[in-house]
Amino acid sequence: MIQKTAMKSATIASLFGAALLAGAAAIALPEAARADTRVTLKSATSSSSYYVMIVQIGEALKEATGGKIQATIEESQGSVQNVKEAARRPGNFVFTTPPSLLKQAQAGQKPFEGETGYDKVRALFVMPFVTIHLVVRADSGVAGAADLAGKDFIGGGKGTFCEGRTKTVLKLLGLEGKVNLVDVELASADAAVKNRKVAGYATCSSHPTPQVQELATTTAIRIISFTPDQLSTIIAQDASSGPVTIKAGTYKGLDQDVQTVGVPVGAYATTNMDDETAYQITKAFWSKRAEMAKTNPWWNGINPDMVAQLGSKLHPGAARYYKEAGIKLPESMM
Repeated sequence: MIQKTAMKSATIASLFGAALLAGAAAIALPEAARADTRVTLKSATSSSSYYVMIVQIGEALKEATGGKIQATIEESQGSVQNVKEAARRPGNFVFTTPPSLLKQAQAGQKPFEGETGYDKVRALFVMPFVTIHLVVRADSGVAGAADLAGKDFIGGGKGTFCEGRTKTVLKLLGLEGKVNLVDVELASADAAVKNRKVAGYATCSSHPTPQVQELATTTAIRIISFTPDQLSTIIAQDASSGPVTIKAGTYKGLDQDVQTVGVPVGAYATTNMDDETAYQITKAFWSKRAEMAKTNPWWNGINPDMVAQLGSKLHPGAARYYKEAGIKLPESMM
């Protein structure tokens, strides 16, 4: 009995040792031999159109690469958070931001004073433009931008690109200090409008944005349209901005075109990402763009030539894709 027990124990020990060796061998496999590559995609709050976009991109990457690239989707409070995290995040981190904000970070301007690491950011592809929405209740008495004077208004998510952009627009239109900017997170903005706590709010996302679509189904709203002179004033102060038209019917109750401004947006990674992964991500994105547009038309508004507007060096892997695809981009981006 003792001998059998000893033999049984030896057998178990042998099997256990073999399992440990097998496990160690699996752990020791090089990255290239693993079944998939993990990529983190970070864009915006779950109520924004950019979150919907980033989810689509994650699905497109998986489909285009046969599952070799697997995406983890992370919600974000906005582009400022995205850029700040890019300087610290390791590995395959993909995020979205307007190029102008990235330039501020690289120059050490507010809100990036004293921070480093932004020189390693590299462009991958262009996203649909940010559209500035100044949304108000239809019965708020606000017909144009000047009517915001004296009104309670949420200027965008606290500390976000949108908040900064809204303040800049108000300043350029002579409304600085005249609008009562309420410090409320954008996630609470719809409720504040519905409960008549504020006249409206600013949101910066590609249109149509889910947050405004949802609000419009329960509350009569208006989106402020800028006059030609106001548009000229805003665009003259920011060469990266351009006029954008939100067509009538885009949102429930919107019966006239809205003239507003938009800002380019790009998808970026850092030099922490290897060239092959950046190449595959960029290739997968453009190969699936038309298919994604069948679900969300905003993808029809971009093309590879627009990558030149990102004003940042391309990731070497992305540069390889554009060269193979015959897309001519400025040498300064290579």
